[in-house]
Amino acid sequence: MSPRDAPGQLSGTLLVHGDHAIGAEVAPSISVTSTFKAVPHGDPDGLGAMNPDRHVYSRYSQNVSSRVEEVLSKINHGHALTYASGLAAAFSALVHFKPKRIAVSGGYMGCHGAMDVYLKGRLEKTPLISLDDEYQEGDLCWLETPLNPTGESRQVIPCTFVNPSNGETSDIQYYADKIHAVGGKLLIDSTFGPPPLQYPFKFGADCIFHSGTKYFGGHSDLLCGILIVKTTKERQELWQDRVYMGNMMGSLESWLLLRSLRTMHLRVPRQSQSATEIAQWMNNAGNVPEGQEFDGIPGGVITKVWHSSLQGTDDRGFNPASQMEGGYNATFSLLFARREQAEVFPHSLEYFVPATSLGGVESLVEQRVKADPKEDPLLVRLSIGVEEVDDLKDDLRKAFQIVAKVGL
Repeated sequence: MSPRDAPGQLSGTLLVHGDHAIGAEVAPSISVTSTFKAVPHGDPDGLGAMNPDRHVYSRYSQNVSSRVEEVLSKINHGHALTYASGLAAAFSALVHFKPKRIAVSGGYMGCHGAMDVYLKGRLEKTPLISLDDEYQEGDLCWLETPLNPTGESRQVIPCTFVNPSNGETSDIQYYADKIHAVGGKLLIDSTFGPPPLQYPFKFGADCIFHSGTKYFGGHSDLLCGILIVKTTKERQELWQDRVYMGNMMGSLESWLLLRSLRTMHLRVPRQSQSATEIAQWMNNAGNVPEGQEFDGIPGGVITKVWHSSLQGTDDRGFNPASQMEGGYNATFSLLFARREQAEVFPHSLEYFVPATSLGGVESLVEQRVKADPKEDPLLVRLSIGVEEVDDLKDDLRKAFQIVAKVGL
């Protein structure tokens, strides 16, 4: 019986054994060689994934990165390729699809920066349009869901929606139907929704993008980008581009990623469960007026909490639970009443590290405007780690009590 992922679950068997390790090593060695000894009947294309005798040059492939990509392909239900960083993968996706226009709204500032760089090299004008504009043939719909930094699953503006062709309601499915109707492509940035939380191919995505730095790496110690496509032909095209763009992962980063993947089924569901509990707890506190408190959190400090679990069902009948089958996102945001509170809060915590990025085993907190000047200075983003949820709540409670007195 072959190992497989159950609905809403991630197979630990696939993560631990999905690369079919060969040789005597239990944990693979870090590959430091840049080139490989040629053997008779070697692979002239350098695509020899798991057979070390078929590697040619580390810009093409090497043992550990090939093992990583085999595991990633299986757990994402497609054909995966890794890159030196999330933005390297984002840029490579643009090179691959060569869109006539890009439909994108909001989301991670880094991807918008990658688009700007890509557009600099285009002789033909490539307009950026809104996700909810009308699409044309040749368009690329770039949909980030859940959304950075709020952690909301993307929903459709009510005046623009039509009934999905299959009778079900899913924001990914909606945009898939819309872009495919004109012959365009749909890329899903699922960084906030890694396996087992969300599987975008089920809802019509053509390509899945992840900043693997975040939940796949999971330990704040590597940079990685991942693209997953549906066919071996598409993967080979991406690989060919990567060979000559030179933006492959390094050997150490590949080794760190493979190590991290072994425990992904333990980390991500726990982070998801803790984040959902904390987001709903803080949302209850946000409904309490100033002068009162909820479970030790002073009222009037929190004005809004965003999280997929708090969205409910929209006018189309879409509920994020139908898309996030394995649990809700572990990164989300809250809005403070005063800017001074948002500034002090990240430095009033013991277990949350005041730092950018997300997805690691340690909980992180950030006043997001410090990294992205376009964000509301009242907004603070939380990335929930694997600590005990009651300890995190105690820590947050004390910090809320501190910032409630700021400016008084």
